[in-house]
Amino acid sequence: MADDLGYNDLSGFGHPEIDTPVLDQLASDGIRLTSFYSGASVCTPSRMALLTGCYPIRMGWKQGVIGYKMGMRDGLHPRAVTVAEVFQKSGYVTAMAGKWHLGSEPPCRPHRQGFDTAYYIDKSNNQTKKIWRNDSVVEQQFVNRRLTEQFTDEAVKFIKKNHRQKFFLYVPYTAPHFPVQSHPDWKGTSSFGVYGDVVEEVDARIGKILAALANEGIAEQTIVLFCSDNGPQPGQAARAFPFRGMKWSALEGGTRVPCIIRWPGQIPAGKSSDQVVTAMDLMPTLCDLAGIDLGETVSLVMQRSSSGENSTMQPLDGRSVADLFLGKVGSLPEREVLYWHGMGQPQAIRKGVWKLFFDHKATVTGLGVDGTLPDERGEAFKALAKREGPVLFNLAEQKDELIDYSLERPDIVKQLSDAATRKLSETKEHMIPLWQPSK
Repeated sequence: MADDLGYNDLSGFGHPEIDTPVLDQLASDGIRLTSFYSGASVCTPSRMALLTGCYPIRMGWKQGVIGYKMGMRDGLHPRAVTVAEVFQKSGYVTAMAGKWHLGSEPPCRPHRQGFDTAYYIDKSNNQTKKIWRNDSVVEQQFVNRRLTEQFTDEAVKFIKKNHRQKFFLYVPYTAPHFPVQSHPDWKGTSSFGVYGDVVEEVDARIGKILAALANEGIAEQTIVLFCSDNGPQPGQAARAFPFRGMKWSALEGGTRVPCIIRWPGQIPAGKSSDQVVTAMDLMPTLCDLAGIDLGETVSLVMQRSSSGENSTMQPLDGRSVADLFLGKVGSLPEREVLYWHGMGQPQAIRKGVWKLFFDHKATVTGLGVDGTLPDERGEAFKALAKREGPVLFNLAEQKDELIDYSLERPDIVKQLSDAATRKLSETKEHMIPLWQPSK
């Protein structure tokens, strides 16, 4: 998983200057998802969604990220069941190498959330300088431009050591999150400047991980999934084209990100799907693909608590899309997907081609790649800014979310409004509190 990588930042997703041959080949060998949503528009909640299969609000998230609008010592509660715990209880060796950002206090650290071993920074690379291994600091002052290399080396070592047994490996890179700094071996190699250097290095490092799988003779037996945690950081060179909005925003550019899945001989090669898939779907999907009975395994995970706190698992907001990946179905039934702003406000809901913003104010941010709108879209943007109340977009006809259909389709507005009210109520009924230190 990349950090703050925009939808348009890979050559296989349309970037005109950044060259990502490894990820392009990965897509050619598997399936490319063009309507994949990261689960949240900022770092901490997007990781909650990925690891738990739930909307972050179920995990007690209210706004921001750890260290910004959240307490520096807050974290994912130990009661939350993670995909790593499920694989761990199913006999897999589990590990992570990269950015955690789900809590730095002992109860929240990754090796207590399902990872047998963890080599990580506990927050974003602009918030800390320390690298941890489980409970110990192993580097006091990391060099930011070397992090992608270090996390890759750790991942390759893990693969070489564990290639004879089942494993689950999570590699959440810090790149291309700011500060964007080129590794010496990639400095000046991209025609898209420093940002291009950093993305192209990530691509090449992923190539080393794939090469390790091939060299150990297990590439055919290994599911590989690549995605980004959310859209691009405002002010960076990252791109979300053809969508409006960036990180923090509920517009498409904030959470629609690249996603690629490969499993040779199982997932048909060279496919592309525009079906809506979310980060919350990954936990049930990976378990399905691996033949793991999620319900049965979760009961084993729950036994770790003698206090009885874990008597029930959090309800999953995701669903298995394994049949879609395997080519058994061309599409799955459409379902509603909620969007939150990074500051915690629920702002929109999507079903099928329709996306409803509850208030027009959330739609009048997020301009083009260069901060402006082309002339032909300027008038549409001005008209949108004058609207009041809910705004309805048709994403099949307008990817940049500028043409409002709410007056033409009041039936869709009502349908989605009712669905949002119901789903938001459901998430509040079944929640796990955010872990916070005792006062």
